[in-house]
Amino acid sequence: MTSATARPCPICRRPRIEQFAPFCSQRCRDRDLARWFSDSYAVPGEPATPEDLPDRD
Repeated sequence: MTSATARPCPICRRPRIEQFAPFCSQRCRDRDLARWFSDSYAVPGEPATPEDLPDRD
């Protein structure tokens, strides 16, 4: 079994640092968060229909 520190940072592929796990630095952690905010990542699933969305009134 591979330890968590043996796997590379998912952003830049450098070795992980436990303080920022699963990333190697605060910079890579922030880049990952920015990708979520900009819709670069998506959770797979069926598209929502307008009837499934909550009312915003």
